[in-house]
Amino acid sequence: MAMWGAPFSAQSRKLLLLGSGELGKEVIIEAQRLGVETVAVDSYEHAPAMGVAHRSYVIDMLDAEALKALIRLEKPDLIVPEIEAIATHALEELEQEGFFVVPTARAARLTMDREGIRRLAAEELGLPTAAYRFADSLDELRQAVEELGTPCVIKPIMSSSGKGQSICRVPEDAEVCWNTALEGARAKGTRVIVEAFVSFRSEITLLTVRSVSGTVFCPPIGHIQKDGDYVESWQPHFMSAGELEEAQSIAKAVTDQLGGRGIFGVELFLTDQGVLFSEVSPRPHDTGMVTMATQDVSQFALHVRAILGFPVESVQLLTPGASATLKAEGEGQAFTVSGMGEALALPRTQIRVFGKPAVRPGRRMAVALSAAEDVEIARTIAKQAASMLKVEVYENEQ
Repeated sequence: MAMWGAPFSAQSRKLLLLGSGELGKEVIIEAQRLGVETVAVDSYEHAPAMGVAHRSYVIDMLDAEALKALIRLEKPDLIVPEIEAIATHALEELEQEGFFVVPTARAARLTMDREGIRRLAAEELGLPTAAYRFADSLDELRQAVEELGTPCVIKPIMSSSGKGQSICRVPEDAEVCWNTALEGARAKGTRVIVEAFVSFRSEITLLTVRSVSGTVFCPPIGHIQKDGDYVESWQPHFMSAGELEEAQSIAKAVTDQLGGRGIFGVELFLTDQGVLFSEVSPRPHDTGMVTMATQDVSQFALHVRAILGFPVESVQLLTPGASATLKAEGEGQAFTVSGMGEALALPRTQIRVFGKPAVRPGRRMAVALSAAEDVEIARTIAKQAASMLKVEVYENEQ
C-alpha cells in the first residue's frame, strides 16, 4: 500500500526534477496534488517549475560531480529527468547506489542522444525508420549527404525543441547545416545524425504509459513543426485501424526495451509505405500539452501516477481538442504578455503562460488550449487564441 507523510516531514515522499521548464512545471503541480515533496533543478534561475516546487537549485546538470552531490544531499525517492542535457553516466552511478531514476538511468542515457535510440530501434529491434548516417566532421557529413541524397535532415546528436536542426536541400548546403547543428547542440561534441528525407502524410505523437498495470496508449496526437519545434498539436489524429495497430506495436517494442515506469512520447511518421519510428522521449512531450484539454487525465498526471507506482488502467478522450503556441520574437528580461482576456473569451479555451524569466527569438512562452466537438474547429480556435497573445519586450526595466 502506497502511503507517505506531508512534505518536509520524515515520512514524506520526495521527487527531484532535473529540468524545470513548462513541462516540468505541470509535473510538479501533479505531484504536489498527491502530497509529494518536490525539488526543481535547472541551469538557470526562476525556471517555470521553480515557481511551484517546494524548493529549487541552479546547477550545471552536465557536471557529473555537482549532480551527484546535490542528489546525495537531497536523497530523493524519485529522480525525474525532464530534459536531455544531463550527465546520464552520473545517473547510472546513482542508480547503482540505490536511487530510483525515472524511467531508468539506461533509458535516460539512450534517449538523451539520437544515436543511442536510433540504433536501438533500427539495429536491435529492427523497426522501420528513415535511412540515416552519423558524422563527426564536415567531410563525413558531406559523404553522408552524398550517400543519402538531398534533401536530407541534419540534427545534432543531442538537442531539444528543434535546436540545431536544418534541411540540407542541395549538397552545397552541407557546411551551413553543419554549423547550424554545432550551434544548436545541447552538449559539447560535433557528432550529428543525417536522415534521409521522409515523405509523410502526418507526424504523430503516441503517448505510451508504462505502469504497474501494464502498457496503455493515449489517443494519437497530430502535430505540426516549424524549424524542428512544434507550433500546434491536436487530438485525436485520425489513423486507420491498421496504422494504429502498427504504431502501438512499434511504441510498445521501444518502450518495453527501455523499461521502467512513466509516460513516453513516441514520435512516428505516417507514410504511404507504413508507419516509421522517429524518436522517443521518456517523459511528457510538448505536443502532449493538448491532453490538459482533452483527456480525463493529462499526460502529466499519468506520468506522476505511473512513476509513483499507481495503476493506469485506461485513458479516456473526453473531447477533441488542440493546442497552439506563443513564440517570442524579441529578446530581453523586461517583457509583458498581453491578450489573455481576449483569448480566454473564446469558447472552451484555456491558456498556460509558462512564466519564463526572459525571452529570446523563437522561445515558447505560452500555449493556448481549446476543446470543441470537432478537431478542425478546435485547431481554428486554438490558433486564434494564440494569435491574440502578444509578447512585448522593453529596452529598459519598467
